[in-house]
Amino acid sequence: MFSGIILNTGIITNIYKDKKNCEIEVLSKMKMHKREIGSSISCSGTCLTVEKFKKNKIHFYVSKETLNKTNFNYLKKGDLINLEKSLKFGQPISGHFVQGHVDTTAIVRKINIFGKSWVVRFNLSKKFNKYFVEKGSITINGVSLTISKIFINGFQITIIPQTIKFTNLIKLKENDKVNVEFDILGKYIQKYIK
Repeated sequence: MFSGIILNTGIITNIYKDKKNCEIEVLSKMKMHKREIGSSISCSGTCLTVEKFKKNKIHFYVSKETLNKTNFNYLKKGDLINLEKSLKFGQPISGHFVQGHVDTTAIVRKINIFGKSWVVRFNLSKKFNKYFVEKGSITINGVSLTISKIFINGFQITIIPQTIKFTNLIKLKENDKVNVEFDILGKYIQKYIK
């Protein structure tokens, strides 16, 4: 479980990929301890397990299911990803509850800059509209954000300067694919009503 508050980023330094498997190596200033091998880290919103690390390089295994559901299928060496360690009991939650289970990907449709903030519109199949709540939470590339507007085929968010500065959202451009996780509470309510 994560909060969607990003304190670290990493650069993909290597991708080892064949038809069935994928491993990535990430360079980051995030401090790691031996006891964290096998622990979960949110990598741009995708919950991955630490396989090993050496100095500032962390290795993760990426399953075929993860490649199919996320934007990891399109990542390349040099790309910046958001990193968040899992929450500990008693730790403050400034964002919202994030599982690291990516539901789908969305396409960046338009980016408008107003002062120091960015207003970003995303395109997404209208079948997902049932999970959108205006002023509700959504996770984009692992970042806890608030939906500011809903459209027939997508939604809009506003990104504040602090978030732009400290996450990979600063690299967003039109037509990029991003990882999306809908609010878990909304998903459970939808399931219950159904």
